[in-house]
Amino acid sequence: MAKDLWLPKGYKLPDGSKLRSLLYSGDEWQIFDTNGSSNILLTRPELARRWTEGGFLDEDLLGEISFGTKTIRSLSSHKKYTLAPVENGKSPESKVDALAFAFALKESRKLLEDVSFHDAVYVEQYSRLLPVWTLTPHVDDEVVLGTWITGGVVISTESFRRLTNLTGWMPAGDLAEIVKAAGFTVPADAGLLVKRKPASHSKTDSKAAITKEAVEPEQPQSPEKPAEAKVFRLPGRPVLEEFFNEHVIDIIFNAEKYQAMGIDFPSAIVLHGPPGCGKTFAVERLVEFIDWPSYSIDSNSVGSPYIHETSRKISEVFGKAIDGAPSVIVIDEMESFLSDRRSGSSSGLHHVEEVAEFLRRIPEAINNKVLIIAMTNMIEMIDPAILRRGRFDHIIEVGMPSREEVASLVDSLLSKLPRAEHLNMDKIFDALTGRALSDSAFVMREAARLAAKSGKTKLDQESIEAALNSLPKDQEKKSRRIGFFRDE
Repeated sequence: MAKDLWLPKGYKLPDGSKLRSLLYSGDEWQIFDTNGSSNILLTRPELARRWTEGGFLDEDLLGEISFGTKTIRSLSSHKKYTLAPVENGKSPESKVDALAFAFALKESRKLLEDVSFHDAVYVEQYSRLLPVWTLTPHVDDEVVLGTWITGGVVISTESFRRLTNLTGWMPAGDLAEIVKAAGFTVPADAGLLVKRKPASHSKTDSKAAITKEAVEPEQPQSPEKPAEAKVFRLPGRPVLEEFFNEHVIDIIFNAEKYQAMGIDFPSAIVLHGPPGCGKTFAVERLVEFIDWPSYSIDSNSVGSPYIHETSRKISEVFGKAIDGAPSVIVIDEMESFLSDRRSGSSSGLHHVEEVAEFLRRIPEAINNKVLIIAMTNMIEMIDPAILRRGRFDHIIEVGMPSREEVASLVDSLLSKLPRAEHLNMDKIFDALTGRALSDSAFVMREAARLAAKSGKTKLDQESIEAALNSLPKDQEKKSRRIGFFRDE
């Protein structure tokens, strides 16, 4: 706030209204409330001149007030429209408000390319952000819009998912429309980011009547460019890579073409294979690529010796995933919960209830855009009801990596590192064949660490072989014990 008022309270303006209180101020401007139907922006003549010369305002919109030896320019704005600095930290009251700001940002940017609008004065009535050219760092327009929408959280519209979480009152579809109105892009999966709980399109409907005035008039829409294809890479696992791209990635990021044929969302998936085959590695890469909230169901997180408790925890995870959809549920060691109910084990009663809970929640979750991926070492133990079509449509066997798959992963990792010429990797590939892909990743990471520790600037043969030798042998893996233990 300014230390001094440019005009005293009660000052009578040319339209007959009187100043009541100072609302906002900067070095070169002040905004006052009046007892009339309009608020008023006061500015120094030099700043007003830059606005008119830049095309932000017509000269005839600006009044002139003489007070003592001072000359002040003025701009009136009806109180039903926003007149405030962009930095005021107040979020929009409705979708209409947000669209109006987005349009004003877009139109103002057309007038001047290099100015920052983060400290501008927003004049909704004239669809303008008036720059004030303060000596502060430049802020990108995407951040300006994101900060305005959230009411002061410094965030770019490029962080679309986080933005949806910060604007709980606004459906994701509306948010995407607002971002597009400003001339920015939205993620290809924006249409999937639907709030699960009913949300009002506005905090208030007070401005519903001025939609046409506040928002850019409708014009024929040019066809949107198709979203750039997103390709998932999984070095060392070409078959899984192809499967995930076709049955998960393409459906997620090209939802419209699939929805037209009745395919709303990817089906649930089971990966099965021996320990160390790379199931977890593949799923982690996929979840990282999709970048949705992920939830885990495993024996550590939901297991309980008490009847009903495990099924209750399972239900809670599904509920959280549905509320946060689109999202991912990863079920690890699914045999712990979903073994055959006919097995006759002592935990049979538990399994009956747990399997029933999964049977109930899996279709519900898929219908609410939750991607379900399960993993197991013992597919033969899983209850047949779970594996029927309609629950887990895809059952994929993952074997131990072949030499070619190991080479593919290692080559991919090496391509990202400075390395010496003429590396002999045949011995490395042979040693890593049949081991978990995580071992291959570890060897490359450890080799890089050893090279750096020795002061080397390139990854060399010696460092790679030293890292390989640090891997435990099969016998060692079984016998090595770390931590505290007691003799039996």
